[in-house]
Amino acid sequence: MNAGAIVVAEDLGKRFAAPGGALHAVRAVSMSVRAGALSALVGPDGAGKTTLLRMMSGLLKPDAGRLEVLGIDAAKDPQALQSRIGYMPQRFGLYEDLSVQENLDLYADLHGVPRRLRAERFGRLLDMTGLAAFTARPAGKLSGGMKQKLGLACTLVRSPELLLLDEPSVGVDPLSRRDLWTIVQQLVEAEQLSVIVSTAYLDEAERCAQVFVMHEGRLLAAGTPAALAERARGLTWTATPAPGVGVRRLQAALIDAGELVVDAVPQGGAVRLIRQAQADGPALDALLGQAGRAPRAHELEDAFMMLLRQQQDQQGAPQARPALPPEMARRGAAHASGEGPVIAVRDLVRRFGDFTAVASTSFKVARGEIFGLLGPNGAGKTTTFRMLCGLLPASSGHLEVAGLDLRRARARARARIGYVSQKFALYGNLTVGENLSFFGGAYGLRGAALRKRVEALVAQFGLDPAAASGELPGGFKQRLAMAAALLHEPEVLFLDEPTSGIDPLARRMFWRTITALAEGGVTVVVTTHFMEEAEYCDRIAIQDAGKVLALGTPEQVRAQAGAEARMDMNTAFIAIVEQARAGARARPGAGA
Repeated sequence: MNAGAIVVAEDLGKRFAAPGGALHAVRAVSMSVRAGALSALVGPDGAGKTTLLRMMSGLLKPDAGRLEVLGIDAAKDPQALQSRIGYMPQRFGLYEDLSVQENLDLYADLHGVPRRLRAERFGRLLDMTGLAAFTARPAGKLSGGMKQKLGLACTLVRSPELLLLDEPSVGVDPLSRRDLWTIVQQLVEAEQLSVIVSTAYLDEAERCAQVFVMHEGRLLAAGTPAALAERARGLTWTATPAPGVGVRRLQAALIDAGELVVDAVPQGGAVRLIRQAQADGPALDALLGQAGRAPRAHELEDAFMMLLRQQQDQQGAPQARPALPPEMARRGAAHASGEGPVIAVRDLVRRFGDFTAVASTSFKVARGEIFGLLGPNGAGKTTTFRMLCGLLPASSGHLEVAGLDLRRARARARARIGYVSQKFALYGNLTVGENLSFFGGAYGLRGAALRKRVEALVAQFGLDPAAASGELPGGFKQRLAMAAALLHEPEVLFLDEPTSGIDPLARRMFWRTITALAEGGVTVVVTTHFMEEAEYCDRIAIQDAGKVLALGTPEQVRAQAGAEARMDMNTAFIAIVEQARAGARARPGAGA
């Protein structure tokens, strides 16, 4: 094994049988991972990160090449390897009916941890994860972030020489994400533990000593975050919209100019921009018009977006079309001409027994508005979202959607609502066209009207009607889910974590479609843990402990956080939640 390397791969390959032929999950990957450091695997959904980690853990046998982990041939002696590593998959197997302590005891039994070592080990893990006060709570009653921390603690009940983490922060809020990374960095610094983590967050990868960028099973680039970021030197800018234009409109114009712009994303009241290398100053000035621009420091995310864009351009991958079909634009204009809010929430309460999940929440959403519903795991936003969709009745309060009282006319209101869930909820064994026809029929569309809607949406979202739905990449599954939700031309579109698990380029185009829908008069309500996506919203609400902590435009929310105008939304979110929690603890009689 290479000196100082804990993992060495040479021309590593893994394929799986698939209906359309062999699926090459990992293709000719060669890499060397340093010992005693934190290393990251980054790449879009389907890049091969999970397959690579499973081979490193000895759970999958390579089909080609060589893989040494801790000096052990992973193909020849996987059991010897598994006794020396810790592996936390994306869906860690907690026993939800057992308490936090019982889960720790069970995993200690499974790993043969001597009883004389357990008290000290458990105490340190519980203190590190902040779970010491919750040892008697059933795992099923923990928030998403707390479950991830418990999963990490169970993985660490024995002291591994190498820790493999597969997207440990996926689906958790920024506070939980920060806490998880604090724990991981503590382990690396205090115990010199070697950690390899796969992540969808580039700010997380920037903290690592090594970063390996993957795409469709291949290794595109590897190096330190600083070395990789050099690829974007001189190409990164901040664009400030002209008065009256708005950040979202400027971002849309930039993202549509693919021949000049690699990427554009709203942040802190401006737009982070990466220009194409061939886009000279005059061309960029003409595109920006009256908008201001200034160079900014290049970052790892910039280089990552450039690598993805290069791959996409080489492959000629189709993009979703942001423009609305004419009939939807006409209907959107009709919606927009209506008066009054399309959603009205007043003193909304939802209780589960003695537990109040949502406490006296009130807000309104205008027609054609994009409204973001944000909050930590367990904050009550999912419960609020499900009530807005008509999937869960309110305990008390007033809730009106599309002019209908949801407490009295939920079925009628749902006919005016489109819904895209976080997890793919269509039929994987049907083709794209069959799924759209089925759901169109469920919405009451028939004959020529149904065919016309299916054809329009297939064209709009760049879908192949003959493709098997279950075999689509994550980004195309989300396009299909969006198309199905829009078949009946709803007035209101609810999106629950719509971009979770899809690559950044697909996220950009997904949001371009959402902003086009809003321009056509469709009202959009969205939940997300990607705080950058809150910047696309006209207004956002931040909830915690069932209460609304902040409500307003992104600029107003950043101002409430007590920060300078250019603070990013991730920092503002954490500040607002922590301020509210500190205030709650300071009040007389407040619990811990």
